[in-house]
Amino acid sequence: MKKEYKHFETAAIHAGYDTKKHLGSLSAPIYQTSTFTFDTAEQGEARFAGTEEGYIYSRLGNPTVQALEEKVAVLEGAEDCAAFASGMGAVSAVLIELTKTHDHILCSLGVYGCTFDLLVLLKEKYAIDYDFSPMETEEQIRNSIRPETTCIFVETPINPTMRVIDLEMVARVAKEHGIPVVVDNTFPSPYLQSPLALGCDIALHSATKYIGGHGDVVAGLVAGKSSFISAIKKNGLKDIGSIIAPFDAWLLLRGLKTLPIRMDRHSENAIKINEQLKKHPRVKNVYFPWNEENAGHEAAIKQMKQPGGVISFELQEGGKQEAQAFLNKLQLIKIAVSLGDVETLISHPASMTHAVIPEKERRAMGVTDQLIRLSVGLESWEDIWADIEQALNG
Repeated sequence: MKKEYKHFETAAIHAGYDTKKHLGSLSAPIYQTSTFTFDTAEQGEARFAGTEEGYIYSRLGNPTVQALEEKVAVLEGAEDCAAFASGMGAVSAVLIELTKTHDHILCSLGVYGCTFDLLVLLKEKYAIDYDFSPMETEEQIRNSIRPETTCIFVETPINPTMRVIDLEMVARVAKEHGIPVVVDNTFPSPYLQSPLALGCDIALHSATKYIGGHGDVVAGLVAGKSSFISAIKKNGLKDIGSIIAPFDAWLLLRGLKTLPIRMDRHSENAIKINEQLKKHPRVKNVYFPWNEENAGHEAAIKQMKQPGGVISFELQEGGKQEAQAFLNKLQLIKIAVSLGDVETLISHPASMTHAVIPEKERRAMGVTDQLIRLSVGLESWEDIWADIEQALNG
């Protein structure tokens, strides 16, 4: 039975780990082992048969990984959680589990480039179709659902356009048809947004981003009902093998302890940078959940605790070359495709994270050649803005 914690900040530090079970070690030990011994041959048989609890082999379960999974389950308000070697390992496991040949996936209008690539692969190899919907109204969602739709996949805020989808609305329509709703909750993290509390079924993360928070681990997480998590652990972990290493799980455990205070600071800095960008004459559009003109602003205010640390914006003039010239003038801010690190990172989605998406589809998602994505870090916001300002003015 999971211990109940009244406040997220306390759960982020204490949930999922009992020092008394690990020789009093304050920090979760790293069980850097591939296999586990049995007291007897009969015990080994019982564990493989599932009649006795215990560890067998680290592809099937590991104490460090289990501590991470239990903590994230508490933070997402889920029954259980599965940890993966990457965010795409998590996405792949979920979509494979929820679909079979000739099924259909309904997606938000805009997904991460590699998620798009996976959808294409599923369609070409296994005849699993997909469609995109703006999901701005219940009618749009209902009109996009087919008899063969078995999954609704939502990014919110959407990468990199920062559009926000009303999750309660999506869940309400999905329940009419008995379709599970999967939410990529990477951008807000469980601290800022709780998809399961809003009626959705599965929350997943690229834990590489805010959950890790320090740019030193690649990992993924899926939280949901125990029956579903058991199924993806059997297929996505045991059989396909996208397992997380114990040391990487330990890095995420460490990162989660400071997630609330980091997200507070990311959001505070982003709010200030957003205001400066909106006033600069070289900037045309700024996409940020707290902006009233941002698509889904009302939903963002309703379902997000804070806006998070990612801002996208377009330059007033030019296209890819001008955007790249701006990036090349930056001195403090690092050009990199990840996000959620303590360092401020910046990228050009059309030629980087979303380059695999054909231009027509990319533009339909709102990913233009002049669009720039900024992951605001934990540095002084004045220093971040000074670097952006000199690059814009240079």
